[in-house]
Amino acid sequence: MASQHPIVAASAKYPKPADHAFQYGTAGFRMKAVLLDSVVYRVGLLAALRSKKLNGQIIGVMITASHNPPDDNGVKMVDPMGEMLEGSWETYATILANAESDQALKEAYDKLTSELKIDTDVKPRVVFARDTRASGPRLVTALQAALEASGTEFTDYKLLTTPQLHYITRCLNTKGTPYEYGEPTEQGYYTKLGAAFRSAMGSKKFNGAVTVDCANGVGGPKLQKLLKHLPLPSEGGLEIKVVNDDVLQPERLNHQCGADFVKTQQRAPPSSHPSPLARCCSLDGDADRIMYYFVDSDNSFHLLDGDRIATLAALFIGDLSRNAGLGEKLKVGVVQTAYANGASTSYIAQDLKLPVVCTPTGVKHLHHAATKFDVGVYFEANGHGTVVFSDLALKRIGKYEPQSPAQSSALETLRALTALINQTVGDALSDLLLVELILAHKSWGPKEWDLTYTDLPNRLGRIEVADRNIFKTTDAERKLESPPGVQAQIDALVGKYKNGRSFARASGTEDAVRVYAEAATKGEADDLAAKVADVVKRAGA
Repeated sequence: MASQHPIVAASAKYPKPADHAFQYGTAGFRMKAVLLDSVVYRVGLLAALRSKKLNGQIIGVMITASHNPPDDNGVKMVDPMGEMLEGSWETYATILANAESDQALKEAYDKLTSELKIDTDVKPRVVFARDTRASGPRLVTALQAALEASGTEFTDYKLLTTPQLHYITRCLNTKGTPYEYGEPTEQGYYTKLGAAFRSAMGSKKFNGAVTVDCANGVGGPKLQKLLKHLPLPSEGGLEIKVVNDDVLQPERLNHQCGADFVKTQQRAPPSSHPSPLARCCSLDGDADRIMYYFVDSDNSFHLLDGDRIATLAALFIGDLSRNAGLGEKLKVGVVQTAYANGASTSYIAQDLKLPVVCTPTGVKHLHHAATKFDVGVYFEANGHGTVVFSDLALKRIGKYEPQSPAQSSALETLRALTALINQTVGDALSDLLLVELILAHKSWGPKEWDLTYTDLPNRLGRIEVADRNIFKTTDAERKLESPPGVQAQIDALVGKYKNGRSFARASGTEDAVRVYAEAATKGEADDLAAKVADVVKRAGA
């Protein structure tokens, strides 16, 4: 009897669960961890193919489920420049994940190898890491089995935040080139951020401490390591109080804490105990999202979400560019989704006088649109985002000769920001330092930041429908093109409310439609949301 191919033999240990269909989306594959072993094995095979296709460039694989409950897990791939997996390859991931048998998997693997004209002589290279979930080590075993079966050279970076793996992937692929991004190690990440923060800080002072809720996830221990590379409070540095950093009890991950809790509950985590007007923020489970908030003197809760961080960053970078003498040479723009509050969009366009672009939901869409600007700022309302500098912008910032001490100071800060910001992906630790730096430069507390504009009251609802696929959108998900006539009904309703805006879009994961509405008052926003939901319900019945 002929011996089995290594891919088939190894796959036998990780059979696909019956009656389960898997789909690779923006977050990769994400579900109950008990269902993931076969999926992670097959992602390992795809990572090897992706590396071969790109002539041996290093591909990243991250095992995490971000803000999901502790019993969930997930896996996603990272492309060579630290960006998310190219869209067309999401389809190939879905094909491999759904192969019904070990032999069917090998046939699908061989078919992709042939159709994509992959050179089988190229040595594939992959790096990977995981978050703190209890299922992580078991899933790493499945990933390693695939990498070994496919003859892949690999490195296990153990526990990392998701953005750290994105950073390391980019550093490894750019090492020794003009685009070298940094030292490709966890230590190199801390060193780069620490040095950039010191440089951008200059002589600015921080007003009090910031409390950081780490969601009892991997961000906790990594923030503690980063602190060793930052100036001490006694040296005029930033005082960071770390809470919810228990990674020894995996079941506490994201439990009554974290960025998603703050966003959905509209209140501080019970363990944060915020003092009036003190700065507080929450990371998510893999530290790629951050939400700021504070309570005022009346103990009212104020959320400073991704829209707020985007406007703060755009304001500061726009000012720095002008003050450095580069105002005419750098086009700064902001990218949002339809979920961004209309007040933030108006503030960017009318007050900051910066271009603002709307894209469909999903980080890959925002990141792509941001690269069209010299300096592109993008954040989703959920707190995931970053700032992207084009190669031309980096050259101009690097080579510009300042004409005065004021220009020199602004230019030095701007140069430091290009190193402080993790341009590969949203990074809660990098974004934390960016926000704190801006507030210190402007001598603002959270109240002054909150007063830059007033959010329009809004409401987000979820309506279950028989088939979400009949709801198709256009205009960056702001308009429905089907079912026919539904958008006209929504438009008629919106026209009856001051500052009214509403849209409906199908969920990416379940048979439901999400309805967003905003208006001049809370009562009107709630009323508009209810009426649009009723239109959607009738259309989806």
